[in-house]
Amino acid sequence: MKNNKILYKGLAITFLTGLSFTNIACNDAYLDDVQNSGSFNSDLYFQNEQQSFSALVSVYDVLRKYSGGFENTVTFFNAGSDDIYSGGGNSNDGAGIQGINNYTINPNTMPSSYWKDYYQGIARANLLIERVPAANMNDDLKKRFIAEAKVLRSLYYFELVRIFGNIPLILNYIKFDDDYWNIPQAKPSEVYAQIESDITAAIPDLMFKADTNDKGRITQGTARAILGKIYLYDKKMPQAAEQFAEVNGVPGGTSQFGYKLVENYADLFKVGLETDPDPNRYKFLSESILEVMHTNKANSDWGFWGQGKDEGNSINIMVGPRSYSVKKDFPNNDAPDLYSGWAFNTVTDDFVNFMQGDPRLDVTVFNAKQLVAEGKITYSPAYADTGYFLNKYLPTNNLRSSLPGATELNFRQNYIAIRLADTYLMEAEALGGTGTRAQALLDAVRARVGLSSVPVSMQAIKDERRRELAGEGHRWFDLVRWGDAPTKLAAKGFVSGKNEIMPIPFNELPNTALKQNPNY
Repeated sequence: MKNNKILYKGLAITFLTGLSFTNIACNDAYLDDVQNSGSFNSDLYFQNEQQSFSALVSVYDVLRKYSGGFENTVTFFNAGSDDIYSGGGNSNDGAGIQGINNYTINPNTMPSSYWKDYYQGIARANLLIERVPAANMNDDLKKRFIAEAKVLRSLYYFELVRIFGNIPLILNYIKFDDDYWNIPQAKPSEVYAQIESDITAAIPDLMFKADTNDKGRITQGTARAILGKIYLYDKKMPQAAEQFAEVNGVPGGTSQFGYKLVENYADLFKVGLETDPDPNRYKFLSESILEVMHTNKANSDWGFWGQGKDEGNSINIMVGPRSYSVKKDFPNNDAPDLYSGWAFNTVTDDFVNFMQGDPRLDVTVFNAKQLVAEGKITYSPAYADTGYFLNKYLPTNNLRSSLPGATELNFRQNYIAIRLADTYLMEAEALGGTGTRAQALLDAVRARVGLSSVPVSMQAIKDERRRELAGEGHRWFDLVRWGDAPTKLAAKGFVSGKNEIMPIPFNELPNTALKQNPNY
């Protein structure tokens, strides 16, 4: 692959001294021995536990692809769904996100980072898996580090295979001067078989549950949730249901891994203030299974935004209304005090109509249209403006960072990639949308927000996922997995037999064995 060198250039190794894992995102540094052509002198590293742990942190760093940088996966795939438009300043604001919004996406406009970033994470994992066995450290810790890296590598391959379909499967560390130009694409079935096997083998070596200092790390519960999701996409329903049952336990109760639905749905999207006695009190709640950490302590700035070194949540600034202002002369104005954003991911009227009467509507959607009509706020309508914005991630002024760095790049709201309500509904789906347990799982999700039971069915599960997980980056993948995308996304230009996967970025193809996906 012509650009595989990018996977190994500047391989990030984070140095930690006396820090808990929940603070690792605050102290990134990079080795100075990155040599010409992107080579990394790994012989000088992986000598002890500290170095091996630093390398493991670098594998975790790629999780921020979900919610960090302009090309984060959440806002991108939100824009491809029926619930959300691309938004932004104009129809040319971000060729990739505009291209998936109207299905004009092509190899030249498909952002290369969706390919490169996940392969960089895979490269880091491969290096760790190869070198940690020789490190001077406890054998059980070696197994645990390798197991975490294998689960993360499997997760990154899962993202690649569900985005691109046909991808190379690389399981060893490749040096810059190795002959990797002719690595062929594996069949999706081969990728699924490998990552399912890797996670299954890794589970016994992982922590059962994370303690306070290990929040954010892969545990047995996390691994089983990821494995269940992979089985679901691989259409291995009994295996998926089995894994999810281990994760979920008794619906509505506390599972063996300590997971439990939070009582207040809105708490999932709150952020503690820096002045609070516990500013992190809304991070790693009981419902969180896989959570991506963000911080303002890296003082992120424009010079390295989107290059893997920025550590703020970019969804926040992207979804805020442009030129937002609260009218000071309005008596007792209760409009939220927002930091002006870039107006991406505006919410469709169709979704707002669908959500009428649901208690989650106001948590999910910010109705700027209504506040303008009431004379409480002003904002500048941008592209695809509907007056509805994604409330779950809005940037508020009281969450502005007090530290140096660009305000826009230092919002610290964590992103929950997998949570318990999600796994409840995936288990119900894996059970075929029928039976007593599927009914109980669906009921538990609805009861949490005060809704009564409805008869379980596949359609009821689909509708509940749309309501519960709106704007969190799942809807597009759900529609594709169910085969509903050609109908639901027809008005946006979705083409059956083509748009179920994305085009491989053009620059990855020349002088390689890679073949472009069909019809691109």
